Amino acid sequence: MKIIIIGAGKIGRTLAENLSAENHDITVIDTKKNNLEDLVNVCDVMGVCGNGAQYDVQVEAGSKNADLVIACTPADEINILACMVAKKLGAEHTIARVRSPEYEKQLHFMRDDLGLSLIINPEKTTAREISRVLRFPTALKLETFAKGRVELLEYMINDNSPLKDIKLSDLFKNVKAKVLICAVERAGQVVIPSGDFVLNSGDTIYITASPAELRNFFGHLGALRAGVKSAMIVGASSICYYLAKELEESGIAVTIIDNDEKRCSQISEKLPKALVIRGDATDREILGEEGISTTDAFVALTGLDESNIILSMYAMSMGVGKVVAKINRRAFFDLVSHGAMKDTIVFTSGITAERILQYVRTMRNSGDDGIQTLHRIVGGRVEAVEFNVTSDSGLTDRPIMDLGIRDDLLIAAIAKPSGKIVIPGGHDVLEHGDSVIIVTARNDISKLSDIVRRGGAKK
Repeated sequence: MKIIIIGAGKIGRTLAENLSAENHDITVIDTKKNNLEDLVNVCDVMGVCGNGAQYDVQVEAGSKNADLVIACTPADEINILACMVAKKLGAEHTIARVRSPEYEKQLHFMRDDLGLSLIINPEKTTAREISRVLRFPTALKLETFAKGRVELLEYMINDNSPLKDIKLSDLFKNVKAKVLICAVERAGQVVIPSGDFVLNSGDTIYITASPAELRNFFGHLGALRAGVKSAMIVGASSICYYLAKELEESGIAVTIIDNDEKRCSQISEKLPKALVIRGDATDREILGEEGISTTDAFVALTGLDESNIILSMYAMSMGVGKVVAKINRRAFFDLVSHGAMKDTIVFTSGITAERILQYVRTMRNSGDDGIQTLHRIVGGRVEAVEFNVTSDSGLTDRPIMDLGIRDDLLIAAIAKPSGKIVIPGGHDVLEHGDSVIIVTARNDISKLSDIVRRGGAKK
C-alpha cells in the first residue's frame, strides 16, 4: 500500500520503521529536515520537508494516490486539517492522532463528514492498556479477541511461580482449566511450545482462554492476586483522567497526587469522586500519609520518565501489588523493560503505533475471510490474529489434524457463535460462523486459508 505519514516524531518514526519493513510504499512529511534525513537514512522511505496540512506539500508527497494518510504530529489541529486535505485530494483512508478530550468527542460525532477512518488518542489508548492490566493484576499485558470472549494474557514466571519447572503436558493433565500456552519468550528467543516443553524461571508466557478459564487457571495454581480495589496515581495528566475515570467506573477508589495547583483543580472538577492531593510525590512522607503501603496499585504518570521509574521502584519496595510506570523515551523503555521492572512499564508511543499498525493490517486484509483482529506479542515478533470462518474457506467440517496446518503456527482458540470457547485439539472441527485465533511467528498470514501448507487442505 502507498502510505503517507505526517509527523516524524516518536509515533511517526515507529510507524515508518514497521510499515517499511512490511514492504509498504512509505512517504514521511515533517517540518524538520534533520528528522527526515535521519529517518530516510535508516528506513526505506521517501521524505518531504514541509507542513503536512498544506495542499502543495501533500500533492508533492502523493496524497492523491495514497491508500492511507496517517497524521501524527503533536498538534491536533494540524492532524485534523491534514486528514481533510488528504481526503479531498483523493486519499482512500485517513487516521488522525487527536489528544484533546474536547476535540475527540466532537470528531467522533463528525467523523464521517470529515472523512476520518480512525481517530486515535494516545492518552486514552494508554489508559485503557493500564486499566486492563489493573483488572487482572497477574498479567503483564492483556489483549482481547472475539469481542472480549477470548483473552490473551502475558505472564512472567519467577522463582516462586507454581509454573516453574512444569512440563506443559503434565500441567494440562493436572489443571482442568481450558487454557493454551501459545508462545514463550526465553532469553530473547521465541518458542511456539509443544507438550514436551518445560517452563523455566524467567520465561514470559502467553496464554489464551476465556476470561473465566484464565481466572480458574491462575486460581488453581494459587497465583491469582486479589482484584485491585484502590489505586494511587501520580501525575494529573490526560492519561490520569482517562484511567481514573475507567477505574472509578469499575468501583476502584482512586487517589491522585500532583504538585501543580491548576492541574489538581481541573482534574478534581472532572473527577469529583477521586481524592486529589496537591503535593510532591517524591516526598516519602506524603506517599506514606496517603497510604502507599496499603494501596493495591500504584501508577506513575508524570511527564518525566526518570521520576516515573524511581517512584515505581519505591512503590515496589513498599510491597504494592501492581505497579505501572509510563515511559515516553524509547531508550529508557529498552533499558528497563528486560529487568525487574519488565511488568511495570507502559510505552505510550509504542502502544499508539501498535494500534495504528493493527488497523493497517486489518485494512489491507479486510473481507469475510480477512483479518478481524490482530495483536503483536513478544515485542512484535509474534502475531495473534483473529479470522472469521466461512463455508468457502475449504477448512470446515473436517478434523483440524486432517487440514495440513503449517508447522510454524498454532490454532490458539475457537469462539463458537453460541458463545462457547474451544481450546482446540486435533479432533476439533472448524465450522461456518466460528471465530478462530491463530498464533504465528510469521507476518504473512493475511487470510484463513494461509494457515495450511500448500496442498495441505483437501477439499
